[in-house]
Amino acid sequence: MKKFTYEARDQATNKTVKADIQAESENAAAKLLMKQGYTPLSIKEQIGDGTLLSRLTGRVTTKDKVVFTRQLATLIGAGLPLSQSLHTVIGQTENKQLQSIIEEIAASVEGGSSLTDAFSKHPKVFDDVFLALISAGELSGTLDDALRRIAAQQEKDAATMSKIRGALTYPVIVLFVIFGVIIFMLLSVVPQVEKLYDDLGETLPFLTQIMVGATSIVISFWWLILLIMGIGGYFLYQYAQTESGIRTMAQLKLNVPIFGKMFRKLYMARFTRTGQTLLATGVSMLDMLHISAKAVNNTIVAESIERAADKVQSGKALSVALEVEDEVMMPLVPQMIKIGEQSGKIDEMMGKTAQVFEDELDEQIRTLSTAIEPILMVVLAVVAGGMVGAILFPIYSLVGGINM
Repeated sequence: MKKFTYEARDQATNKTVKADIQAESENAAAKLLMKQGYTPLSIKEQIGDGTLLSRLTGRVTTKDKVVFTRQLATLIGAGLPLSQSLHTVIGQTENKQLQSIIEEIAASVEGGSSLTDAFSKHPKVFDDVFLALISAGELSGTLDDALRRIAAQQEKDAATMSKIRGALTYPVIVLFVIFGVIIFMLLSVVPQVEKLYDDLGETLPFLTQIMVGATSIVISFWWLILLIMGIGGYFLYQYAQTESGIRTMAQLKLNVPIFGKMFRKLYMARFTRTGQTLLATGVSMLDMLHISAKAVNNTIVAESIERAADKVQSGKALSVALEVEDEVMMPLVPQMIKIGEQSGKIDEMMGKTAQVFEDELDEQIRTLSTAIEPILMVVLAVVAGGMVGAILFPIYSLVGGINM
């Protein structure tokens, strides 16, 4: 989408106006102006309008998207035309990057594109689930309802991820504290103990010798350690972007001790919640499965859903197709879907399944947060106490030898 500066005559007042407009091309900009009641006099494309800088520094968060979709749903539900609703939301949006995106969407819609096509030009912000719900809403004439469902879906997913990040944050902080204590002891205290023993001509205890050796390595080769860590981190990041790395990380999340069960429930909740939202909006079963496979954000789970989709396409019931995927799918999912198939309310049962997993995940996170705090405190105490003991023990030994 390009940005143009135009000069035009208002056909109603015969006054000349100057402003900016976004469009695909100069001709598209002229058509937009004529639709709005202006006669174009000159249209010039802007070069270096700062959009690149905005895209480099700005980021559209889930909260921004939720607020945007709820506002748009409210305005459309109130009977405002789509174009006017989009322009109204622009003025209510604080995020500059999102403002720019909505302006482009509004320009595309005014140029004759459907709302789904306009959103699809920004795949980094609006995912497949978002586009599928918008498309279903446009086709069924329930766009405002579809937007509300999108906002609710995003809020639930963001809330669940926030809780998991919260559970992981505390252990990471404590590990950094432990690492900081070790570095502080090695660099500031251990050299003093070594100097004391050298002055007295005594031999350091074995454990203290190890710490002195570690200190010497850190002081002499700190640059090499940082370089190795940096290179290792870079190659690990690059590997994580490859197909093999993505699969490895996906498998690790499903099987890592303690947190693996949490991630598994998260993916089950995400799959069933997305499926419920899509089916309730009128998306077909096969499309729901393909879109949900992308939405779970785990390639192992996605492959399992895609295999189930192939079986559904060949005529099997969804519950039967998911039952054989028991290495990935938790038993509750096909069981609840089977009840939905029998009652004709698959979307409703998928929603209830998602709620069960979300509630269990909340409880597990609370339990883990409660249990992990004292465990980490003990680890911190053992590490710090061990280092302090390794430093103080030889000092007390020297003092005892001197007194004797």
